[in-house]
Amino acid sequence: MDLAAPPSQLPDALRLRRHLHLGGAWTSPADADLIEVENPSTGELIGQVPAGTPADVDRAVAAARAAFPGWSATAPVERSAHLDRLHTALAARADDLARTIAVELGSPLKLATRVQVGLPLTVLRDHVALAARAPVEESIGNSLVVREPVGVVGAITPWNYPLHQVMAKVAPALAAGCTVVLKPSELTPLTAYLLFDAVTEAGLPPGVLNLVPGTGPVVGEALVGHPDVDLVSFTGSTATGARIMRLAADRIARVALELGGKSANVILPDADLATAVKVGVGNALLNSGQTCTAWTRMLVHRDRYDEALDLIAAAVAGYRLGDPFDPATRLGPLVSAAQAERVRGHIDRALADGARLVAGGPDAPVPAQGHFVAPTVFADVHPDSALAQEEVFGPVLAVLPFDDTDEAVAIANNSKYGLAGAVWSADTDAALAVARRLRTGAVDINGAPFNPLAPFGGYKQSGLGRELGVHGLAEFSELKAIQR
Repeated sequence: MDLAAPPSQLPDALRLRRHLHLGGAWTSPADADLIEVENPSTGELIGQVPAGTPADVDRAVAAARAAFPGWSATAPVERSAHLDRLHTALAARADDLARTIAVELGSPLKLATRVQVGLPLTVLRDHVALAARAPVEESIGNSLVVREPVGVVGAITPWNYPLHQVMAKVAPALAAGCTVVLKPSELTPLTAYLLFDAVTEAGLPPGVLNLVPGTGPVVGEALVGHPDVDLVSFTGSTATGARIMRLAADRIARVALELGGKSANVILPDADLATAVKVGVGNALLNSGQTCTAWTRMLVHRDRYDEALDLIAAAVAGYRLGDPFDPATRLGPLVSAAQAERVRGHIDRALADGARLVAGGPDAPVPAQGHFVAPTVFADVHPDSALAQEEVFGPVLAVLPFDDTDEAVAIANNSKYGLAGAVWSADTDAALAVARRLRTGAVDINGAPFNPLAPFGGYKQSGLGRELGVHGLAEFSELKAIQR
């Protein structure tokens, strides 16, 4: 299959990247097989990368293991300086990164620039400062309790935020003194190659950060089962997270998992309804709904339910689907034909289950090319239905009524997930009281902004451990007690 004529927005150097990055150098893979990278807006082939093998994983882990003693013994201020140089090199590629993400993921360019690239640059900058701090030591009785880097980290990242999800693992792991083998998603691997171009320019010591693209069943499972990988950090589906736990259990390996979500947006009766709906719809549709923290269940008091549905329909009507490089586009495609088909299946099932279609649906117009699904809203969704319980990972919003606060909390907590959520009220104390009752890892009150220094992670089947800030940094360390 020939590569399509490269879009002018995609750097030509990314089209054929047929090497791994091991031990500080671009290296040929053990096998000649390739993974084809698609533009989901058009269906055209736009790049190829190696399909890594277990032998490639062995080489990458060996490089990371060899680099670990030196990197872990490096003074915090020196590790910080390395991360600072990486930040400079990565920031210089911000435009190329945004264009690449717009092409290989389909994220609208404005979103790709501000969120897909802007957020991970902020996270890396935060870890420049965090890395410079000496590890905290604590005296407990006659014991000195110290933190030490856990060792070699296997980082397995998803396609929906192809730079941010990498940086949320790589930055704290390196700051803590760990070395890393990265397996990016095979659906959006080109962004990782730009990152490693920056790694090369920044002069990161050989073996500290290594790249092996490939599929989950091959490269991912080889990393999880490798005896010299001390911690596996994974972001993705709950089903895959459970598979990783089972594999890691065979050798008692540590895992950190950031998994699925079905977050509730609780709008109390005294809230500014217009603002709550506008922000809530925007959150649910962010990145075409391909966001684990998306508020995909909107809970509205029954007295304001019909008013809210009118506002929701009007808001959704303003979301135009199309070319990610068209400034008028607000929603891009889903990442693949399989993902689009999966989301359409959820829509069909919701209709069969009796949910009331408010906007979008299977017959709504979409661009002729690409993997597009129209933003879709259902009302009268039963709290126990599939649409209210399962993660759709597409532009689909479920709206549920409630009669009092206790019922709202019960509906919000009626989920196997617990990743994020929101509460809206004119009374911030009342909103805080509800937020405390939600069994979820993060809650935004009245649209408060995301804080990249706060711990990020979930309750229940949304995962284990936390990312970002000092709490995320702690995931990559071991505790040692020294008795004196």
